[in-house]
Amino acid sequence: MDAHDDSPAMTLLRLLAQGAPAAELEAVVPGTAATDDAAAAQAADEARELALRVRAAFDSRRRREAELTGLVETARDLAAMRDPSGILEAIVRRARALLGTDVSYLTLFDPEAGDTFMRATDGSVSAEFQEVRLSLGDGLGGLVASTRKPYWSADYLHDHRFQHTGTIDSAVGDEGLVSICGTPLLVEDEFVGVLFAANRSPRPFSPDQVALLGSLAALAAVSIVQTRSAEEVRRHTAGVERAAAAHDRFAELVLAGGGVDDITKALGDLLGGWVVLLSSEGELLSTHGSAPLPDDGNAGALARSRAVRETDSTGRLAHDPGTDQWAIGVKAPQTPLGTLVLGGVGILDDADRRTVERASVVTALVLLFERTAAEAEQRVRTDLVADLVSGRGDPTSLATRARAQGIDPTAPHAVLVAHADPDTPRRTLLLAAHAAAGQGSVVGEHDGHVVALLPSQDPHEAAAELARRLSRLATVTVGAAGPTTLGADLPAVWREAVRTVSALVSLGLAGTGASAGHLGFAGLVVGSAPDVSGYVAQHLGPLLDYDARRGSELVKTLQAYFDAGGSPRHAATDLHVHVNTVSQRLERISALLGPHWQRPDDALELQLALRLMRLQVNRLSAGGSPTR
Repeated sequence: MDAHDDSPAMTLLRLLAQGAPAAELEAVVPGTAATDDAAAAQAADEARELALRVRAAFDSRRRREAELTGLVETARDLAAMRDPSGILEAIVRRARALLGTDVSYLTLFDPEAGDTFMRATDGSVSAEFQEVRLSLGDGLGGLVASTRKPYWSADYLHDHRFQHTGTIDSAVGDEGLVSICGTPLLVEDEFVGVLFAANRSPRPFSPDQVALLGSLAALAAVSIVQTRSAEEVRRHTAGVERAAAAHDRFAELVLAGGGVDDITKALGDLLGGWVVLLSSEGELLSTHGSAPLPDDGNAGALARSRAVRETDSTGRLAHDPGTDQWAIGVKAPQTPLGTLVLGGVGILDDADRRTVERASVVTALVLLFERTAAEAEQRVRTDLVADLVSGRGDPTSLATRARAQGIDPTAPHAVLVAHADPDTPRRTLLLAAHAAAGQGSVVGEHDGHVVALLPSQDPHEAAAELARRLSRLATVTVGAAGPTTLGADLPAVWREAVRTVSALVSLGLAGTGASAGHLGFAGLVVGSAPDVSGYVAQHLGPLLDYDARRGSELVKTLQAYFDAGGSPRHAATDLHVHVNTVSQRLERISALLGPHWQRPDDALELQLALRLMRLQVNRLSAGGSPTR
């Protein structure tokens, strides 16, 4: 063939070799009129068609190579990124460049809301569009999300294959989008989101463009999931390290002899909030930070909070979103020791939760240590109290042991016996009574009773105060006797206190505190040395003093009134006076004793006092001594 052959076939070959575009190839053979030879014209047309097909194949291969190069570069760029937001921006930017569209954007699946939300855009100018959310099934993107298949439309707003909503159509219209293509982001069976490419003119998407967008979506989905997994691993590792560091700090505090105050402070510093430690009875043991407690430190409201109730029920870390409070039980095996409550910390991640759980365990150890030490000290106190109230041991040795406990054996002491309802463990009552008794006191056990020896000249007041302090624990009754020194008569005084607390319970006075002298005639029964004269003076003293000063007969009239069954007329007959005289004397008695002396309980006390006074007079007449 001649090198200067100008035949159409050779011209087409030269143009193909030079990479000429299809338009130049079309111009080589204008049509069958270019030659008179019909066969030659047909051959020229065939050559042109073949050249155009070769050109199209070259263009397709070049485009495919460019797309593959773009995908490889995208994969390389995504693999080098660690920031999830940067990955999403890179995906939409590369999708827009490779497909040559006006806009590209990406929505992510929200498993809690059950929809997808706009996460990244490139080429978008509408704020409304950039904030739109798509429910599954709504719009083109919602259909892609629900079916997990790609969809595209050359004219979305007029395409009735999709379920249009006012919100979505408004956002699409505000952005000016006409043609849209969306493909799902999938990793195996996990749906991640939807990748979109869109134009502001009615341009259809070719199968190659849909396939390219699908390839980009596959790369994007894998990158997003891998980045999330890597981030989760990083957070988990950092959390484990942070929790381990917290555990080490707690352990160092314990080894250094730190107490619960050190634990609550360390936990508050680690999490940046306030911390409160409650006892198993709901009392405040320790606090750090600005805890929601009243000025008097009463933790009752906090102990009744929702988070505390939940952890008491489940035994696990509990959260109350309404108050942003967290709570976890502090306990040894089968033994509740208290509750840690914290707030002002927001949402705790796994590492923070492990830190709280470690703090709970370490706090339990510290409380067990403290309880063991307290029980050891309590055994020493119990042995001392038991020896004192039973009269065992050498007096000098007992006095030395008492002084070692901070007690003056020569000072007057009230002897108190505390009795709680059956649901209250005696050990709990013992420790609570020790805490409530105060300095200079000693509390122990003897013969099944909790016994307290308090420096006091007023046993009745001491008993009432101790019962009041212990009322937060349970219904506690306190019987008192004394005062006495820690000497030989202490056993008898202790037995009187035991009888007094039993009398209080029997009389329906549980939850109160009193001494025998304040029980009226019942005190005469339970007291070890009944003060008859004192009892008579307590109830009849005003009348006796009046009779002694005025020479009247009020006591005699009162006796006659009771003997006559409360009839002034019959009393007047027995006294040989006018009934008006009796009425006047009864008015004077009311003025001296008070208006309620005729109530059954008060009248009984007065009649008993009159009977005891008569017995004293008879004893003196017989030559005996008055009963104390």
